[in-house]
Amino acid sequence: MMIMKKISIFLFLIVLSFGMMAQDFQCQMSVNASQLSGSAEYNRTRFNTLQQDLYKFINDRKWCQYTFKTNERIECAILINVTKMTGDTYEATVTVQLQRPIYGTNYKSPVLNFQDKNVKFTYEDGAPLEYAENDNINQLTSLVAFYLNVFLALDFDTFSLNGGSPYYDKAQAVVNACQNATEPGWKSYETGQRNRYWMIENLTNHTYSKIHDFLYKYHRLGLDMMQESTDVGRASVLEAIRDLQKVNSQKSNIYIVQIFVQAKSDEIVNIFKEATASEKTEVVRLMKQLDPANGSKYDAINKAN
Repeated sequence: MMIMKKISIFLFLIVLSFGMMAQDFQCQMSVNASQLSGSAEYNRTRFNTLQQDLYKFINDRKWCQYTFKTNERIECAILINVTKMTGDTYEATVTVQLQRPIYGTNYKSPVLNFQDKNVKFTYEDGAPLEYAENDNINQLTSLVAFYLNVFLALDFDTFSLNGGSPYYDKAQAVVNACQNATEPGWKSYETGQRNRYWMIENLTNHTYSKIHDFLYKYHRLGLDMMQESTDVGRASVLEAIRDLQKVNSQKSNIYIVQIFVQAKSDEIVNIFKEATASEKTEVVRLMKQLDPANGSKYDAINKAN
């Protein structure tokens, strides 16, 4: 009996340690169905279960070859807001957020923060969330897997130049597998080039390779250096913004540029409030070219003492 007990404890520790090793993400997973009509209690129970299952789906499998330490796990959020229900078919908006810790500080820099407004999936109450690479067997898990691979790719890109390439390829494979899906968001001709297809197209298109220079220079050579030298770090951030503008000049209103500007605009204003006069002049000019609809926001840089 004692031997069996020891074996059981040993097996439990193996399973526990595997589960801890398997976690690549520190992901806030939320499913909100408060807009749906009908039984509030039923909706709450149903979608709490879905939220828990998605959390397990994210954390109980290994998404990355690299073994993250606990404090290295990628900090992100996927917030599903269900807006319509027809039987087991749901329409939703999904907010995706990714942040990155900055070396030597407690600050977390936003890398991605936007809303996917065109999401549709089928979910049967209590059904298992199945997933297989290179196959669209479940629209919801394909959607989540796509964004998890984008998170991995962007995160690795901010630490080493083109470090995220394997995970861009995996996200592309999800898009390829969903080309015959009836659900929206995966095809080139939908929603005016503002969907998952065009996001990954922009990130894997060699014509826009300066996007990856931007991610690396902005974070690793820029923000990470500011603890050691604010001037050196800020100069690298400015160089990164120049790279982003080079991409924008190749094709105006490119989707991924808009996404990065949306995530970074407030941070950029704060970084350059303490810049030199010449840096202020240049960054205001660049940001107004990148983000003309919000051009007045960047005037705050020149107004700062």
